[in-house]
Amino acid sequence: MSLPATVPAPAVHPIRLTSSHLRRVIGEPPGPLTGFLANLALRWVAGLSRGTRERLVRFVGGLAYSLGIRRRVALENLAMAMPELTEEQRHTIVRGTYLTMARTVLEALADRDRMPPDWEKEDVVGREAWLALQAHLATGKGALLVTAHFGNWEILGEVLIHRGVPLNALVRPLKGALNTRIAENRVRAGAGLIYPRGAVQELIDAVGRGESAYMLLDQAIPTKGVFVPFFGKLASTTPAMAVAAQRTGVPAWVVMGVRDGPRMRVHIEGPIPPPPPEEGKDPITEHTALVTAGLERIIRQYPEQWLWLHRRWKYAPPSPGV
Repeated sequence: MSLPATVPAPAVHPIRLTSSHLRRVIGEPPGPLTGFLANLALRWVAGLSRGTRERLVRFVGGLAYSLGIRRRVALENLAMAMPELTEEQRHTIVRGTYLTMARTVLEALADRDRMPPDWEKEDVVGREAWLALQAHLATGKGALLVTAHFGNWEILGEVLIHRGVPLNALVRPLKGALNTRIAENRVRAGAGLIYPRGAVQELIDAVGRGESAYMLLDQAIPTKGVFVPFFGKLASTTPAMAVAAQRTGVPAWVVMGVRDGPRMRVHIEGPIPPPPPEEGKDPITEHTALVTAGLERIIRQYPEQWLWLHRRWKYAPPSPGV
């Protein structure tokens, strides 16, 4: 099913394009010399053809795997999450993870005018969920869209914006020319940027304006996280999505962009509404667990497209009674 562009995007909120708001997210820009050299490299990468970029992806990804950069972390994660796999199967998935990362970075730097037209031919898997999202947006309220470091989450956001889903991306401030370019691309695509401090209120405000929140829910956080099952083991997860859902009453959707050669298939699940209060259960944790389970289902189908390089289970849950 092709994604129809039937949901009109509301007017861009002024905070999206201010330089001060952008600086909040990307931090201070690099120094003059570093910035000059980095921009030279970025312009070179941006001008590469798709074929040249793919050859570079295979070189960089293969080199990173051969050098063992975080390879042990990825293999340990896979051994814990999918113990039924053989050692050879785990190594194959990890090689794919390096290729996914390399493709994502190079595509983030590429000149959008030179991006392959195949990105415009994305299909959707989950027709009922997509129609439900359209119907919800037609009410004038935004939605909570949850994704992961999977496929190319940056391009997925742009695809959704292009198809009439206005987004505000919850991002972390990162330094360096690469991250500056990524943040600038988000703004050019029309995405709002939400900084972690005060994020819940900004999410609520965005939903009220009819703009959907777009957030990654697959990274460990050291404090204030809720522990939910992920591949059979409790993982510290941000509760921002669930808190915003409780306060606004809007549901969440799991949205993932699956690579299929040069094309993308958008997998969508939902709506996942905030669960009602139940004795002995925390609704924030329960909602976070439901959405995280949706992420896991898709990652299990395409494990090489998720970034196993991150220590997702870095933090242990508190002991009972603590």
